[in-house]
Amino acid sequence: MPGKVSIFGCGVQKGGTTSLFAYLREHPDLCAPGQKELHFFDDESRDWSAPGYPALEALFPASDGARQRFDITPIYGFWPPAIARIHAYNPQARLIYLFRDPFERAWSHWCMEYARGFETLPFSEAIRAGRARLAGVPPLARAQRIYTYLERGFYTGQVRRALRYFPSEQLLFLRSQDLLHDHARALCKIADFLGISPFAATAPKREQPFEFIPPAAQPDAADLDYIAGLLGDDVRAFSQLTGLDVTGWPVTRRRFASGAAAGV
Repeated sequence: MPGKVSIFGCGVQKGGTTSLFAYLREHPDLCAPGQKELHFFDDESRDWSAPGYPALEALFPASDGARQRFDITPIYGFWPPAIARIHAYNPQARLIYLFRDPFERAWSHWCMEYARGFETLPFSEAIRAGRARLAGVPPLARAQRIYTYLERGFYTGQVRRALRYFPSEQLLFLRSQDLLHDHARALCKIADFLGISPFAATAPKREQPFEFIPPAAQPDAADLDYIAGLLGDDVRAFSQLTGLDVTGWPVTRRRFASGAAAGV
């Protein structure tokens, strides 16, 4: 009988999860589904009193031997009920997170939605007045998938949610830059975490789900100041909780520079 899915890539969106999927897909001990994002545990059309897990497992090859199955769907870490649903399905699962500077992540997220035609506001407006579009919107509404440029950057709550359901030894927190700039070391950590053989030597992957050209108007220093002011305390708490060094992140550098200038 095919085994359960035992590995989940839970985010963050625009944090390198497409490249992570490409690396995992090539490992002989792992079994990939037919597509990267299965969106099973964030599917609100399902009856979660009887979710029908065979529908999930049917997305994998019928004969996968002893290989571990994995699902890389980055919204899982952000979508409120997803982690609890994963735990109910497989409490022995292991979860991998890639965290990116929330300013860079927000800009990349906005570029994607703009290219898709789901966003019409300029970035500067979308992260400020545009957030009013979420006021009073239910937490599982479709708008929460699109306009949450800053909301997805509150990482501390996402980590605490994961720790609420899974012990720390079943969670791996990495920075996106680790996989981007030193993929060999990051893959060693992932192999050790999953208890699989080392990854074969490979060139770095720079996978993108699709190509798009952002508009000429780029974020400016005021945008960075705004996001750093809003998320700076959360980023610091996130770093303390996970042990990840975020001193090189733009929001951290800007927050520190602003504080120093103000004599904080």
